[in-house]
Amino acid sequence: MRYIILLTLVIISNLYSINSFAENCSPDYSFQLTSDVGFGDQYKKSLERNFKKHGVCIVEKSEGHPTRLGQQSLRFEVKPGDCGYDDSWDDCKKDRERHELSSRRKIKSGEYWYSWSIFLPDNFINIHPTKVAMYQFHQGHPSPPVWMFQNVNGGYYIDNQVRCCISKWVKPILEKKEMLGKWNDILLNVNWTHKENGFFRIWVNGKLALKFKGSTKAKGTSVYAKFGIYRSYMSRFKEKNNTDKVPGQVVYYDEVRTGKTCEKLKIEELSYNCKDLLATIN
Repeated sequence: MRYIILLTLVIISNLYSINSFAENCSPDYSFQLTSDVGFGDQYKKSLERNFKKHGVCIVEKSEGHPTRLGQQSLRFEVKPGDCGYDDSWDDCKKDRERHELSSRRKIKSGEYWYSWSIFLPDNFINIHPTKVAMYQFHQGHPSPPVWMFQNVNGGYYIDNQVRCCISKWVKPILEKKEMLGKWNDILLNVNWTHKENGFFRIWVNGKLALKFKGSTKAKGTSVYAKFGIYRSYMSRFKEKNNTDKVPGQVVYYDEVRTGKTCEKLKIEELSYNCKDLLATIN
């Protein structure tokens, strides 16, 4: 009898977990953000073949999920073996796992603003030395990414890969103790160009964290944003820890916004001011 009761509770718990995501985990290739979680761009699932239902969901504060603002946020999850593929790329064959959303907007040049808020649960597992990207700007295969925000040693690092596909230019913008169990707001101001008058500026929680001047992309390419969880070189963690699986990870995003000007991002809703932010770059 005790076994039957325990089994029943497990089944009920699993059903509740599945149902709590059912209405907000779209099976479609296109993934529409609600106005509660973001605006300014349209998105699709990256590597849609083998993209799992739990990969990305719009979740509710009323169900116990963290939100930065409002009643909803985006929950990404990668479990062991979650590797996708399409006609030109196969994570499953390239030692990678991911669930990401990819922007439909392709930018050839010009100034743009971006913002997002990111939350790592207290039980988030650091899988270093496997690389974990949690926002990136790509130029499209076979061109490499140009800027990647990575979870290195538990913190949040910006990786400038404009000059080369493997960068030695990595700068921490948040430490591990600043990431777990709390929301962090990221704001970018970028001039996309292959010329030296480009710039890439990052504010973290309202404070200037990076002021870069120079080329921000390769000549002749278009840039687009991708975000979620992207894990590269799974074998590194496996070899270091003598295991055949890498632990799963969950990351939340909220207030994912894109605009041509700072004012378009409506950052006053997040208690920031465009004039004050811009004053810090002088």
